[in-house]
Amino acid sequence: MEGDVTNVNRKCSAVTGSGRKLKDNAADWHNLMLRWEKLNDEGFTIGRNIINARRSSGETEGWSRDLVLANLPLREECEKLEGVVDKMAAIVAKMERLMATQRGLVDLDEFRFGPQGRKVPLFHSWSAKDFVSTCAILLQSLTSELRLKRVLLHEVAHSANSDLGLVYLSCWLHQPLVPERARLALEAVLLETGQRHLPG
Repeated sequence: MEGDVTNVNRKCSAVTGSGRKLKDNAADWHNLMLRWEKLNDEGFTIGRNIINARRSSGETEGWSRDLVLANLPLREECEKLEGVVDKMAAIVAKMERLMATQRGLVDLDEFRFGPQGRKVPLFHSWSAKDFVSTCAILLQSLTSELRLKRVLLHEVAHSANSDLGLVYLSCWLHQPLVPERARLALEAVLLETGQRHLPG
């Protein structure tokens, strides 16, 4: 059994062509997700600064756009949070390009091997279509979460009161539209390509 795992790992490390591209894409998905999580933490810190700035000013009711613009420290924090959301949008755009590449590999397999695609898996058991359907879960989740982040960006500073701002901030931190199955999808891609190994 150990020999089989070693042979599979050796096969995964020496892949070329479509397999190499999918393995590189898997690493890119992982790196982009790490960057997303780092930005999420950064955005949470900035959002907390915004809430604290409102509290320290003694303002308990909603802030109009004019009030935010008049408060330089608050405006700077809002601009920082907007920058974080812009970087998150860039990550989603890169993920969309990865998906386009992976769909292209499916088309290539169908062109070369017929409608059913490649008969022998590139790694352990997945076809190119399996990579597309699994990565689509992650892309769909982050696309939805990005839409939410854009809403939260506007609501954190302008919420009716600071307590509601804290609710928005909690929503930012916990990312309700990135469910556990999206994270598991990424782990599955890394396992399939041999870049993550089961313990033991």
